Amino acid sequence: MKRVLSGMQSSGRLTLGNYIGALRNYVKLQDEHKCYFMVANLHALTVPQEPAALKEQTESVAALYLAAGIDPSKASIFLQSSVKEHAELGWLLTTLTYMGELERMTQFKDKSAGKDSIGVGLFTYPSLMAADILLYNADLIPVGDDQKQHLELTRDLALRFNKRFGDTFTIPQPYIPEVGARIMGLDDASKKMSKSSPNPGSFIAMLDEPDVIRKKFSRAVTDSGREVKYDPQNKPEISNLISIYTQCSELTVAQVEAKYEGGQGYGTFKKDLAEVVVAQLEPIQTRYREIRESGELYEVLRKGAQEATELASATVREVKEKMGIVQP
Repeated sequence: MKRVLSGMQSSGRLTLGNYIGALRNYVKLQDEHKCYFMVANLHALTVPQEPAALKEQTESVAALYLAAGIDPSKASIFLQSSVKEHAELGWLLTTLTYMGELERMTQFKDKSAGKDSIGVGLFTYPSLMAADILLYNADLIPVGDDQKQHLELTRDLALRFNKRFGDTFTIPQPYIPEVGARIMGLDDASKKMSKSSPNPGSFIAMLDEPDVIRKKFSRAVTDSGREVKYDPQNKPEISNLISIYTQCSELTVAQVEAKYEGGQGYGTFKKDLAEVVVAQLEPIQTRYREIRESGELYEVLRKGAQEATELASATVREVKEKMGIVQP
């Protein structure tokens, strides 16, 4: 059985894109591998956070893990900050990371562009991400296209450490699902749907009320045509909406196209799409509210942190021993 490590930042509300591209795959992976799913609240600190909001978002992400179907009897669910070895190994790996490697990170370039003051945490974030993965000697890492570069750095650091200090770390491999990995924004089909977008109309949050979802889809950008056809090159906006439709229903692309053939326009299609998404999210939202009201969340997180710490602490002890760090 292979080990899997993945997580999401608690820097905003999880979106439909997070659900389709990641959470649903987490649920599948827990039946096939030993999985560790963390809420990356230390990574969230790479940009300024309001404390009360960070606390709420952290609890919300963890509760959505459970509501989406991750089973704490099958997978370990924990907060990154609850396992101190993440920060410890993060520093140790930072000492092995080159400035040039971090300067080349696309996400750092994008998030720092045009800013006068840049936090060091945003710059060294990839080293901490590497620590997240290597702590558990994870074999498979569910990763989106925007994180491939960080995973490559993780692999480089693992190889570098192993060459210098002896075989220690498993070299992780990316796990990229064939479908559902990339849902684009409702306002711009050239950009990934993101919870950090300043435009709330660009994404469907997993906890959006049904009427909010309906309104967002009604305002979703389309082209000036009338044909519901999957053509990413010439009709990227409609193609993105069709992808969402297929991912939230049992229909194929061809079936969706056939259902709306005849040039009846986009209005009916967008209304139906909204109802499909509402039906997909409503059970998750109901379960989410039950979890938040029951008080079970913290017990799940404590259990997950204990399980994660057991493995992570052993890894750090081995790393420190090989690096010559005294451990009285």
